[in-house]
Amino acid sequence: MASAPTTVDHVRPPGRTWEFIKRLRRGDEVAHLITLLAAASIIVVTVMLVYQLYTNSTLPRHKFGFSFFLGKTWDPVSGEFGALPFIFGTVVSSALALLVAVPLGVGAAIFLSELAPPRISNVTTFVIELLAAVPSVIYGLLGIFILVPVLRKGVMPFLKTTLGFLPFFQGPIYGVSMLAGGLVLAVMIVPFIISVSREVLMAVPVEQREAALAMGATKWESTWQVVVPFARVGIMASVFLALARALGETMAVTMVIGNDPRISASLFAPGYTIAAVIANEFTEATGDLYLEALIELGLVLFLLTILINGLARLVIIATTQKGAAQG
Repeated sequence: MASAPTTVDHVRPPGRTWEFIKRLRRGDEVAHLITLLAAASIIVVTVMLVYQLYTNSTLPRHKFGFSFFLGKTWDPVSGEFGALPFIFGTVVSSALALLVAVPLGVGAAIFLSELAPPRISNVTTFVIELLAAVPSVIYGLLGIFILVPVLRKGVMPFLKTTLGFLPFFQGPIYGVSMLAGGLVLAVMIVPFIISVSREVLMAVPVEQREAALAMGATKWESTWQVVVPFARVGIMASVFLALARALGETMAVTMVIGNDPRISASLFAPGYTIAAVIANEFTEATGDLYLEALIELGLVLFLLTILINGLARLVIIATTQKGAAQG
C-alpha cells in the first residue's frame, strides 16, 4: 500500500519579522543602520564637544557669569577675563572680509559660469580650487611680507588723507591691524565663494537662459535678471560657508591682526580674535582660571558660529519662501 507523500510546511515568522528578514537579506536594513549610525555620530560628536567645553569652563562661568561676554579686560595677572574684545575682533574681521570677498567672489563666479569661454573658465576654476587648498600659514606669510607693507606705506595713508573724517580711518598707522586681518581673510574665502557659486550658477537649467534670450533679453540681462535670481539660495549658501571659514580662521589672522585685546573703532588699530588668543595663550596658560577662561572662549566661538549659521539658515529659508511665493 503506497503511502501518500508528505510535505513539510516551513513555519514563517510573523509578518513584520519576515519583512525585516527579507530587507536584511536585500541589504536594505544593513544600509539603513549604517547610515543611521553615521548621521547619529555627528550629533554625538557635537554634544560631546559642547559638554566638554561647558564642563571644563566651570571656574570662569561661576566667577564672572554673563559679564564674561561683556567684559573688556583681559588680564591674566590679576585674574580678570572678559571676552568682548575678542568677540568684537572676530565679528569685525569676518564682516570686513565678507564686505570685500562677496562682490569679488560672486562677480568672478558669474563671469566664469556665464561669460567666459569654456577653456578660460576651466583653467581659472582649477587655479581657484588650488588657492582654496593653500595652508593658512602661507597666507599669513604673504600678509606679513606683502600686504602689511603695502597697507602701511600706501593704502592706509591714502585712506587717512581722503577718509580721515570717518572714525574707521583715524589713529596711528602700524600696518598690522584689523584692516590687514580682514583683507587676509577676504583673500582666503574668495575661492570658496567663487567655486561654490560657479557650480550653483552652472546648475541653472539651460531653458531659463534660452527663454530669457528668446524674449529679447541680452546675455547680461539674462544672466543678471534670470540666472542669478534662480541661483540666489545657493550663492547665499556659499557666502555663509565662507563666513564659517572666516570665523574660525587662526594662523593667518594671528600673524597680521596685531593681537591687541582692545576695542577700537579704527580699522588701523590692532585687534584680536577668539581663535587667535586661544592659539597664542593656551600653551602658556598658568592656573586653572586662566586655562578655563580660554576654554570658555572656545565655547563662545562655538556658540557664535552656531548663532550666525542659524541666522544664515533662517535667511535662506525666508528667501526660498519669498521666491516660491513670487513664482
